[in-house]
Amino acid sequence: LGLDWSYDAVEIRAGGLAHFLARSDETWRGFSVTAPLKTEAAQFASVRGADVETLGVANTLVPVGAGWQASNTDVPGAISALHAVNVDRIESFRVYGAGATARSMIFVASKLGARALDLRVRNREKDLEVAHFAEGLGIVVQINDLNTAPNETVDLVVNTVPVSALEGTEHSISATANTVFEIIYNPWPTPLMQSAQNDGKTLVTGIDLLAHQAVLQLRAFTGEVVSPDVLINAALTELSSR
Repeated sequence: LGLDWSYDAVEIRAGGLAHFLARSDETWRGFSVTAPLKTEAAQFASVRGADVETLGVANTLVPVGAGWQASNTDVPGAISALHAVNVDRIESFRVYGAGATARSMIFVASKLGARALDLRVRNREKDLEVAHFAEGLGIVVQINDLNTAPNETVDLVVNTVPVSALEGTEHSISATANTVFEIIYNPWPTPLMQSAQNDGKTLVTGIDLLAHQAVLQLRAFTGEVVSPDVLINAALTELSSR
């Protein structure tokens, strides 16, 4: 972009974001916020985007007045990544996991018209919380065990759990999906990604999500627009060297 700026990583422990931001000066143009600080970012901000209000988590902070504005670029970034492979509307979907990422992807699916969710989980307390969130969006939810083989095809499958949690079930997952959104990208490629490709399914990856949400962060920080392909290619180049 030709900017004389730096973009660096700063490690902050959970509970430490407010203290860090309180001593930050005006030279900061913004922050990309990662786990475990996304809830703190939403709570600390003086201005919150609509998606942040709904989800209670933020991944982007930019200075506004004497405070900070929080937004969540994961949601529009995921939608943009799906649009890039011509997925504009869905009716049914299946989500593996019940954490913050799963919650965000349920919100994404609702924005694309989804009305039926097969939620695959291990933690009963978390799954009920996420199920209630989905029901609040007008989605009918069925809760099933993580490793029970699905027998109905859905428009979209989203995986948010580690590779080891799905070992041996990848084909049954991809075979019952029109589109697979594999959030996990370690290792690269994941077995689920490979299974989706072997089954000829439309595939969206965690790298696609990272790139599309980063386009929105870059615009928030700099006002500049960058093609997601530039960021995807940079990430794939780095992964291939490891």
